[in-house]
Amino acid sequence: MTSTATLSRDQGPGGVFRHEALLYRGEREFARGVLAFVEDGVRTAEPILVVVSARKIALLREALGGDADRVEFADMEEVGRNPARIIPAWRDFVQQHLTEGRTVRGVGEPIHPDRTEAELAECHHHESLLNLAFDDAPAWHLLCPYDVNALPASVIDEAHRNHPYIRDQDAERASEHYVHAVERRVPFEGPLPPPPADAPGVSFGTGRLDGLRGFVYSEAAAARLPGARTDDLVLAVNEVATNSLRYGGGQGMLRMWADAEGLVCEIRDGGQFAQPLVGRVRPTGERMGGRGLWLVNQLCDLVQIRSSDEGTVVRLHMWLR
Repeated sequence: MTSTATLSRDQGPGGVFRHEALLYRGEREFARGVLAFVEDGVRTAEPILVVVSARKIALLREALGGDADRVEFADMEEVGRNPARIIPAWRDFVQQHLTEGRTVRGVGEPIHPDRTEAELAECHHHESLLNLAFDDAPAWHLLCPYDVNALPASVIDEAHRNHPYIRDQDAERASEHYVHAVERRVPFEGPLPPPPADAPGVSFGTGRLDGLRGFVYSEAAAARLPGARTDDLVLAVNEVATNSLRYGGGQGMLRMWADAEGLVCEIRDGGQFAQPLVGRVRPTGERMGGRGLWLVNQLCDLVQIRSSDEGTVVRLHMWLR
């Protein structure tokens, strides 16, 4: 439905984006592995951005001492609450700091034990899409920590599939199980749990979307979603439904229900997405497509897109927590 583009090689020194998973066991191994990576960058005067939990930021700052001032830190809870927001953050950092003959490095840990199943699915998609987003980018190095003790084996298996390189306390190596995002059709494939059988819904077609917005307001009020969050959700649903009218066959179906986290809105239509990075590329004056889904990703706590020849499903999650 929209077009996307990766960074071009003329934005910095040529080379290869190195995307590496760090497999660690507990905070001591986390600190040891991440500190070695960060201190290497400090010694070579590389710009460094570390995006992890607030607790781990404090741990690293203390261990780095005076060198902590040479590292940028950001809380993953703020940057990556919705995993679709993380790639734009890395793009901004890379574009800001990469210059001729200079490289940068980053540490990002979007996956942790408190993520829900839906969040984990989208985190895996994010990790896979990084390889596509920076395929043509200048060389930079991103390390993604995974706590082997705290995460299920299935999550570690995904880390091997999503990262071209694997690092643990003993060695660095190429992943034998790595598969590029294009081959996996990320993020458009993968099952979604079915909606509850009694989830209320409303169909929409050409014309005004007043009735659709009223339906969302009513269901959000019944779920006691705060007013500002309700306004955001209504705007997000309106953006997706507008896309359905323009590109998805001129009609669609909205269903809403509550889950353990909050409210879910599902929009189905007959269209098909072809650009994997849709909604993850910051709109510019030259880039007209993708503005709607970019906005949706900024408004919602989680966005899931599944698309095939049979049509498209977009799920918007707005948490009560």
